[in-house]
Amino acid sequence: MKTKLIHSLLSPLLVAGLLLAPLPGLSGHAAAASVTTKATAAAQQLQVIVDGKKISLSAAAYAENGVTYVPMRDIFKALGASVTWESKTQTIIARKGYLSISLQVGKKTAVINGKTVKLDAPALIRKGVTFVPARFIAESLNATVKWDKAASAVRITSQEAAENAEYEEWLESQNNLPTLTSKEIVDKFDESVVLIMTNKAQGSGVVIGENLILTNYHVIADAASATALTINGKQLTIAGVVKYDEDADLAIVRTGGAIGIAPVTLGYGLNSYKGGKVVAIGSPLGLQNTVSDGLISNITYEDGIRYIQTSAPIDHGSSGGALFNEFGDLVGITTLGYSGTSADLNFAVSVIHAASLNSEITDKDVEDARFLPSSLPATLVGAPLTDIEKLLKDHYGLLSTTEGEAAFTKWTAKRDSSGWLVLTAEIDPLFYMYYGAASAQELRLWAINLGHEFHEMLPDEKIQVLINYEREYGFEPRGFAPGEVTSLGGDKWQVRFPVIDMQLKNELFIKVRV
Repeated sequence: MKTKLIHSLLSPLLVAGLLLAPLPGLSGHAAAASVTTKATAAAQQLQVIVDGKKISLSAAAYAENGVTYVPMRDIFKALGASVTWESKTQTIIARKGYLSISLQVGKKTAVINGKTVKLDAPALIRKGVTFVPARFIAESLNATVKWDKAASAVRITSQEAAENAEYEEWLESQNNLPTLTSKEIVDKFDESVVLIMTNKAQGSGVVIGENLILTNYHVIADAASATALTINGKQLTIAGVVKYDEDADLAIVRTGGAIGIAPVTLGYGLNSYKGGKVVAIGSPLGLQNTVSDGLISNITYEDGIRYIQTSAPIDHGSSGGALFNEFGDLVGITTLGYSGTSADLNFAVSVIHAASLNSEITDKDVEDARFLPSSLPATLVGAPLTDIEKLLKDHYGLLSTTEGEAAFTKWTAKRDSSGWLVLTAEIDPLFYMYYGAASAQELRLWAINLGHEFHEMLPDEKIQVLINYEREYGFEPRGFAPGEVTSLGGDKWQVRFPVIDMQLKNELFIKVRV
């Protein structure tokens, strides 16, 4: 598995100046021949070795005027490129990944990704076989080329082989890394994990710079103000968001002044593997810098995001906390967990996404740090009911739970005869029947959050939120309260009852039926 994403493309000047230089040793070989027939006879002994393996050639490679020629299709195939031959114009077109190379027989120029470069020697046709200069083709495809005089061979190492060799060397070096105990990890990093308190919620964060803290996007998304509290009791005002990635649920925030704590290094989490030991540090339920340990239970991908599943216990408030491996590397940012299970099913976003986000930060990003615009209006006072219904539909139409997505439809907003603002919707009946009991706590928290946000937007209103279950049946269901089952005629019956009933003004009342 590749773990390094390397995208290198030599500039046209480099291609022209370096890639076309004759192979060392080849010019002497060609000069030794006094006539063309002798040169051809000598060149038949040339070998072409790609990534340590001698490639089978459809026609013998040969050297001429210090340039080694190899059959077109053989070299491109060996280097993993596709090639097309346009016989009418005698043009070769090759592609590999983001690279496109074209050259024409007899022409001393080529085109690499739209840029024209000069060639020392053109492609040519010999005895019905199209030959291309080996060094140009190999180095245009980001391979390295060496002349092996003893073996009379051209040795080519592809970019992929070079990266794999580097990775294998790195893996070997990891075998000698010392492992740390949980206490040693805590001693080293405890101060670098902070509690984050916003005007909306509480989470955790990891210090990654002089005035930068990494956390989850959802911790800071709707905040208008926030502070970071260190384990030593230092309180730091957060000035705003520097950079964020909503898909990966990550954000980097800036504090108003220097944090004065050693930052955690952001690597790529290459030492995270299934079965490896990990330590989580965060502030679940506001219990600052709580430590838990466990294993990496799995490594999964969803919509291009890498997640580390761990058995290290986390809870609400752990969002944005740190997950370290046994070598003391930060490998993930604790993000979510499944409730109602004893299996400790918890997840952290891989640090690779945090490292990528951090690499994009500019000085201007840091200087211009601001809190993100709220997805909710500052007030709904005086707003028409149709606007309130649209807000409910757009902002509260879906809840992602640990059991799946619960949809809320048919939102209405009405004022009754007693002056209450009554907000109603219907929950997906299948979700409720299958997962209502397991998701009861999440439904309760969702409703409380909805009520809190509406109270901020309409502070003087008496508000009731009614989320109903409604479904038609071909029989008369039994065991319901009067009025919850209604005959529709034609052997059709409708069941309707409130799943959530929340009421608030200065205080809150909520009832969830499961």
